[in-house]
Amino acid sequence: MGEHELFTLAVAIAAVVIIGRAVADRLEIPDAVVLVVLGILASLIPQVPNIYLPPDVVLLLFVPPLVYNAAFLSAPRETRENVVPITALAVGATTATIAGVGWVARLVLPGLGWAPALAFAAAVAPTDAVAATSVMTRLGAPQRIVTILEGESLINDGVALTAFGLAVEGMAHPFTVAHGVLRLVEVVLGGIAYGLVVAVVIGHVRRRVRDPGTQILISLITPFIAYIPAEELNVSGVLATVVTGAYLGTRADGLIQPASRASGTMFWRTLIFLLESALFVLLGLELRSILGDLSSVEPASRLAAAAAAVVAAVVAIRLAWELVVSPLGQFLPGRHAVFVRNPWRQRLVIGWGGMRGAISLAIALSLPTTLSGRPFTQRPTLIFLSGVVVVATLIGQGVTLAPLVRKLGLAQTEQRRRAAASARAKVTEAGLARLDELAEAGEVDEDTAGLYRQLFEMRLDRVRAVLGDVSEDEVPDTSHLRRELARAQRDKLGQLYRDGKIGDDIRRSISRTLDLQEQRPSQ
Repeated sequence: MGEHELFTLAVAIAAVVIIGRAVADRLEIPDAVVLVVLGILASLIPQVPNIYLPPDVVLLLFVPPLVYNAAFLSAPRETRENVVPITALAVGATTATIAGVGWVARLVLPGLGWAPALAFAAAVAPTDAVAATSVMTRLGAPQRIVTILEGESLINDGVALTAFGLAVEGMAHPFTVAHGVLRLVEVVLGGIAYGLVVAVVIGHVRRRVRDPGTQILISLITPFIAYIPAEELNVSGVLATVVTGAYLGTRADGLIQPASRASGTMFWRTLIFLLESALFVLLGLELRSILGDLSSVEPASRLAAAAAAVVAAVVAIRLAWELVVSPLGQFLPGRHAVFVRNPWRQRLVIGWGGMRGAISLAIALSLPTTLSGRPFTQRPTLIFLSGVVVVATLIGQGVTLAPLVRKLGLAQTEQRRRAAASARAKVTEAGLARLDELAEAGEVDEDTAGLYRQLFEMRLDRVRAVLGDVSEDEVPDTSHLRRELARAQRDKLGQLYRDGKIGDDIRRSISRTLDLQEQRPSQ
């Protein structure tokens, strides 16, 4: 692909992402669905080149940052409290899915060997909790469900990608079961050990870095430092990346300064959005060439039957695990029986919330192009089926999850709103108490203390209105005032710049400060 084709491809992806976000917001459906559909439509434009992504590029470019970000944002305390159900889903359900879907794939695709069948099953096994947890958080579903889905999504990425790597090895060099078990232990333990070494070293470096830009650069290269050398050492680069991200994420407050956290959070949020969006668009763009290859490999009727069977297997195995196998966890020793005694409604929601997303696409697109030195002719079929699983679960489960949560009586929006307001009140009261201590000790003059005290009291009034302690009518709406004050400050800043009294660096610095003040919530 030449420079002109690359530029055209980049423009096409950017346009599809912009339009797709707007359409998805208007229709209130998952972004991924719209992005894939628009990617397919964009591929029909003659000027858009045929897309071919080398498998190694997909794994190297997309997987490390996606996995690292998920691990970095994991909640350690909540994960420990739910370690049994999370582990059961992430390891047990994922393994069952790989075995079950692999068997179904061999059944519906005659001639497909066990190694490529298991590689394909590993691609569609990991769940993407973003869509499910966003719905549940908005509806105020029990936090335990959200925690379990997020924890499972993190661990099952490592499980699925490790299984995928072993399956790909088996495609190139078949090995015995005993050798496979030994290789699995080597891959897992080696990946975890290397990830810990990287995490400790990066942690020491980040404690000594104060510049936000340098902090962001270090965070950007960290997943690749964890992933690439681990793969070169023939251990799990994914597990190394997960361990590194989880270790650094649980120590973020001590490693990163507030300014770096604010800018770093925005950077990573944007990066992950772009990577996930690009994956869905690239799938749509690549489907043109995939469908062209499929027409000479499989008849449409067999493809439709295979897609239906695979999607049914993916959904049914997870539901069966949650409704049948999960309750058996109460017989295990330890203090974890609270979850397994939860009503079947919560287990049904967890089972139905197993949507597939960007990781599945990245794994599927990284399937090898050759098998035992010959072209892997069934690769387009497996990529197509992976895309069908992702789109079907995002549409079918993503659209119906919210009605299911409401129907089962698990939506508690008002309760969650009050819990957040109560926490915000306690945090604000702690700041107010410390302010009073500093004022009494003479470390803060009375004018400054009075100014901050008014700010804290205004925040408390708004929180108390949510909790019902005061009437909302007693709390003035200052949003219009904040906008007017910001407008006046910006006008003055622009005038100072036009008059040559300040340079562009000062103008940008003050403008960033005003941006933060304008975005800051009033409570």
